[in-house]
Amino acid sequence: MSSQRPKINLKRISRRATLGLLGIGVPSGIWAAAIEPNHLSITRKELTLPHWPKALDGFRVAQVTDVHFRPGDDEKLIAKVRLALALEKPDLIAVTGDFVIDDSSSLPEFARALKGLSATHGVIASPGNHDRWHCRSHTLKKEIEGAGMTFLSNAGTNLHIKGENIFINGLDSIWAGHPDPTRAWKGHQKNTPVLALVHEPDPFDELHQSHPLDLQLSGHTHGGQCRVPLLGYAPAKVKFGRKFIYGHFQKANSQLFVGRGIGTVGLRVRFACAPELAILTLRSV
Repeated sequence: MSSQRPKINLKRISRRATLGLLGIGVPSGIWAAAIEPNHLSITRKELTLPHWPKALDGFRVAQVTDVHFRPGDDEKLIAKVRLALALEKPDLIAVTGDFVIDDSSSLPEFARALKGLSATHGVIASPGNHDRWHCRSHTLKKEIEGAGMTFLSNAGTNLHIKGENIFINGLDSIWAGHPDPTRAWKGHQKNTPVLALVHEPDPFDELHQSHPLDLQLSGHTHGGQCRVPLLGYAPAKVKFGRKFIYGHFQKANSQLFVGRGIGTVGLRVRFACAPELAILTLRSV
């Protein structure tokens, strides 16, 4: 799949967002532009995985996705994320792509903002479409690993915990990279549970049928970024994020969680769709 960036008209997105804010009224527009994008929410959810080891019942994964770091705007929000992670003390932190927004200059700032994050069994990151559009592969790897994270793109790693094995992999961006599931699953041992970091959620339909997959963690959609209150409807859809927009999904013995993300694209606005840090507690049967 080509890594060439398609032409996306951010002005058109911004106009659409502006019209939407006008439609919901000035007070709501102020909330969406000035308050909600900085209002970090924490989602705590328990997921029962059929093949998850009993010895690891209660294993906690924190998902940070779609930061789209904007230097000068997002420092306080990232500080909230860091504080929440320090208080939650997850076993693993998964950073599922879109570190930058529209150029590579914010990548070092993103790395500095997240440097020093820690979890009992590490911090693992995989790339998103914006990262692949705007950053060179070797630069991504250098900056992410320089911040103390493990960078996985079409690669996997085995964790050995309490006498059990977990296989964690990261797939390159479906939209903008060169995804290679064969390479991503290389090294997986039979009957070992798999946690896959896949930025775009929609490939779940194919991946869960073709590869061992217990839980896929994705972002990409921002949960819609601006949703219709009460109805939870997300008017905006994005390529490779149309089938699974937000939340928890299950097919056969495989599960998918799609996070709302931290940052924004287009205008820095969110409505009825606050930035999210997800804390997922994995349970055995």
